[in-house]
Amino acid sequence: MSDLPPAKRQRTESEPITRGHVWYNDGSVVLQAGTTQFRVHWGVISQHSSFFRDLDNLPQPPDPPSMDGCPIIELQDSAEDAENLLKTLYNPLELFNNETAVPFTIIASVVRLGRKYEFEQLLEAAVDRLTFEYPKDLRQYDEVRRSLTRILPYPGIHYDVITLARENNLLSVLPSAYYRALESYTQAALFDGVPRGNNTYSTLLPIDQRRCVVGREKLMQAQFGSANTLGFLQTAGVSDGCSNIQRCTAKKARVLCRFSISGKLMALARVDMNGWNECNACKEHFAEMIEAGRKEVWRQLPLYFELALGWSELKDDL
Repeated sequence: MSDLPPAKRQRTESEPITRGHVWYNDGSVVLQAGTTQFRVHWGVISQHSSFFRDLDNLPQPPDPPSMDGCPIIELQDSAEDAENLLKTLYNPLELFNNETAVPFTIIASVVRLGRKYEFEQLLEAAVDRLTFEYPKDLRQYDEVRRSLTRILPYPGIHYDVITLARENNLLSVLPSAYYRALESYTQAALFDGVPRGNNTYSTLLPIDQRRCVVGREKLMQAQFGSANTLGFLQTAGVSDGCSNIQRCTAKKARVLCRFSISGKLMALARVDMNGWNECNACKEHFAEMIEAGRKEVWRQLPLYFELALGWSELKDDL
């Protein structure tokens, strides 16, 4: 998957037609994407796609293009997307088996063409993987970070997810995808891109670059807010049951200084308090405040990225 779509060019008659990897000799229809053809079964694609099923009800041209008696249907899509979709259609187990991680290129192709051609079951399965990895719920977000991934990771994947989600109106995916991108990549990468490791770069469009820049600024300010993740560090208080007020207060001040100087985004961080040397009562009290603060940051995450006032307003358009 390249970082930018290739420029479209007019196909000439001299360009050779190639056979794609999805080719059944007993197929009844040929789908052509660019200069690549795929021979498949009309019954299979029309069963799973209401778009192709409805083509049966349309008047047909008197002399349609054909090959070996099979009508040729030209698709205005990339050969890679068409092949990925058809491979998944004929071998859906990998997509539907949540114990197996799937390459992002498969997910992206199924989302794009699944929406366009109304392959509803495949589309739902692909979107389920995206919303599992980039959820609306904080508890699930935490669990995902500790569990097996359902999409094979690679450098720059969060940028590619952002682009796919925005272009296909999967709005609920965006807040956690933006946050994971900010957490994973440098600020320079927002503009330079992230090398995927296959001689291509994962990049963001200006609209997403802006949301990341604005969102990071707001999150850096918010993480020390009084009701947010690290806000307790700026108050003078300790727990009611503190056994050493002087020590715990001094430790809070040192931690605040360290976190402030680091410039690290920690608005949703699960802060490890081992080694802080507070008394047990303060550790328990601070842990509760951190968790309450994380929930408050999460509640406002769509607002920080200027997507919506809250999660309930982010509707996925399938």
